[in-house]
Amino acid sequence: MQCRVCDLTNLELAIDLGSQPWCNHFLKPEEIGKEPFYPLRVLYCHDCGTVQLDYTVKKEIMFGDHTYLSGVTRSLSEHFKNVAEEIDSRFFKDTQGKSVLDIGSNDGTQLKHFQTLGYDVLGVESSKTTAKIANDAGITTLNEFFNLDVVQRLNRKFHIINAAGVFFHLEELHSVAEGIREALREDGVFVVQFLYMKRIVENLAFDQIYHEHLLYYNLNTIEVLLNRHGLSMFDAYLSPIHGGSIIGFVTHKGKKAASDRLQSFQQAEVNEKSNELSTYLEFAKRIQQMKTENLAYLEHAKQQGKRIFGFGAPVKGNTMLNYFGVGTNYIDCLVEKNELRRGLYSPGMHIPLVIEKELQELPDIYYVLAWNFKKEILSNNQHLIDKGVEFFFPVNPKDA
Repeated sequence: MQCRVCDLTNLELAIDLGSQPWCNHFLKPEEIGKEPFYPLRVLYCHDCGTVQLDYTVKKEIMFGDHTYLSGVTRSLSEHFKNVAEEIDSRFFKDTQGKSVLDIGSNDGTQLKHFQTLGYDVLGVESSKTTAKIANDAGITTLNEFFNLDVVQRLNRKFHIINAAGVFFHLEELHSVAEGIREALREDGVFVVQFLYMKRIVENLAFDQIYHEHLLYYNLNTIEVLLNRHGLSMFDAYLSPIHGGSIIGFVTHKGKKAASDRLQSFQQAEVNEKSNELSTYLEFAKRIQQMKTENLAYLEHAKQQGKRIFGFGAPVKGNTMLNYFGVGTNYIDCLVEKNELRRGLYSPGMHIPLVIEKELQELPDIYYVLAWNFKKEILSNNQHLIDKGVEFFFPVNPKDA
């Protein structure tokens, strides 16, 4: 295999999470037991330091039509609002005719906030159902996979290009990066929002490794990719969203010098060996230990006769459930807000999903799979905590 970023072949296995189903494929009753499984392994590139999956589930399978909606979670929408306001005030406050392109725009939540600020907005979203939701809400959205071909057909340039939680998904990585360079105005800003691998390791958030996430970036490794396509990051900060995400500001190479805070982040990666194989091998050992500890906790709770529900059915939760081997032997159901998942079952472990407002009874323990919204969950459910319901977080993020 060639490295997805630098094309070289000096790759080594770092983390093996076994054979797993595509974790966004929530199952209809008739699909249970028929879902395909794929290898879930992370390789380390000795040349550019990028960690990446060695197996690609085809993008048409994963992103052609799915049930994830970014507008369901209040704190995510609030984050998108803050990002839009920050970009506008920093770079384009008084610009006439300002425009924004959002790649993997989902239900249009991010673009709604730009629209409020007076931007001409365009989304590109591969999921058919999700693109329709966005268009119906007045957010112009193309139902396509973004790449250089789409850009050439559009034949226009944008002040802002945004990619939130999509830049590590890309099967056509270099075509997409080239498309961004082509569609970005000379004075434009590409805003790339991605899970920060350094923080994934620190949080022991191995569930953020799944088939949709082909690449796992740190700041020094994403720069290798950007530079290859005539782009460069000039500033970045760490947001608590999703347990720790980088919000990076990118433009054409040579246009802006790297900020002090970006250089400080990059130096911390060097000091803490964030891009070295030894760090990932140690991470793999800690994941195995976490499995032992979680199974012991669940087994003890069951022996005490406690009833356990899963809180949330995030895609990443299926990595954890499948790697731990946790199904209805421990967890009765997964409680979810997203109406698109009514009557479905989790892939691999086949745990039924129940819509939160339709819940008939309470558990003794909520095993929180949507741990990245910890503050929001605890705040919204204080009345249940007061009734004695325990909220157990298998991952305890530093600042979520």
